[in-house]
Amino acid sequence: MAASLWEHFFKPASGDPTVENVLRDNVLFQDLNARQIRFVRNIVHLRRYRQTERIFRQGETGAGMYIILKGKVAITVNGSTSEPGTAAGDIQIANLQPGDFFGELALVEDASRRSADARALEETELIGFFKPDLLEVLERNPAAGVRITMRLGQVLGRRLRQTTDRLAALEDEHRQKALKTVEPSS
Repeated sequence: MAASLWEHFFKPASGDPTVENVLRDNVLFQDLNARQIRFVRNIVHLRRYRQTERIFRQGETGAGMYIILKGKVAITVNGSTSEPGTAAGDIQIANLQPGDFFGELALVEDASRRSADARALEETELIGFFKPDLLEVLERNPAAGVRITMRLGQVLGRRLRQTTDRLAALEDEHRQKALKTVEPSS
């Protein structure tokens, strides 16, 4: 009886996710058991950002990835047009929510350069998982490291396939527009 009384006393309020819960729900860490999740929890880094604060800049060297614990993040690239809420010349790629992650390519690329800007849209708390962290997991808990690395490979493959599909669709759209301008009017 006493255990059930105290069991909920120290639980976070609903809607207030713990780092362990966010890790457990993330595709990269979903194959880990509870002990492995706790191990990773002790390695990751928490970062807080104010509204509009830049997390990283396009072209900077990347050290690792981030998972959104709380808040929202805008991903933009430098371009020639401007979307509402972005800096002049930036193109909005994505608005990310709690549970989403970004920057994972830096975990596997040597001297990785960021392909986009990331900026907090509101008060934001991120879980940072960096290349040295992945190497530590691989060294100290190889089973967990292999599971994370396999999932990372799947995520990168899926994102590459999505990018290829988007580029093919844009190319097809461009061809269709070109054909319409060449066709004679009746």
